[in-house]
Amino acid sequence: MARAMRRHDLMPFVKLAVEWGAKSAKVIKASSVRCEPWVRFKCQFGCSGYNKRLTCPPFTPTPEQTAKAVACYERAILIHANDYDIVNEIVPNLERQIFLAGYYKALGFGSGPCYLCQRCNIRGRCKHPYDARPAMEACGIDVFHTARVNGFPIRVVTSPEQQGDYFGLILVD
Repeated sequence: MARAMRRHDLMPFVKLAVEWGAKSAKVIKASSVRCEPWVRFKCQFGCSGYNKRLTCPPFTPTPEQTAKAVACYERAILIHANDYDIVNEIVPNLERQIFLAGYYKALGFGSGPCYLCQRCNIRGRCKHPYDARPAMEACGIDVFHTARVNGFPIRVVTSPEQQGDYFGLILVD
């Protein structure tokens, strides 16, 4: 069986994500992660984090760079939660566990702007390199497409009363 089809060796990490607060998580094919140039424009023209956080554009990899990196992987774990803070806590910790288990290429992406520091040190190095991860969308990943093709529910939030769907991604192999 092709390595991309094996999921059983990553299931303990899927279960760990759920134990740590994810609504759900799933092993997916890395090839199902779509990177598009327009996604980064949505950050630039519509997000208050643009140019204010090292985990946001213009400091993050471009969609083209991200697509090239994603192409180096066969599998990933997609994490779904009802709060982006939960995603941003799970991703770096789970990435670390996956790395320590021998998957040395493990690479994580969070959700939304990072708020580990009240004011980000954009003129220097990140003060939290072990915990801060760029958002999927900040790197050009089409979160809506990636979630939907992998069977996750996601919809546009149209009012403050609606519960959002937030996603994180860890590339593995």
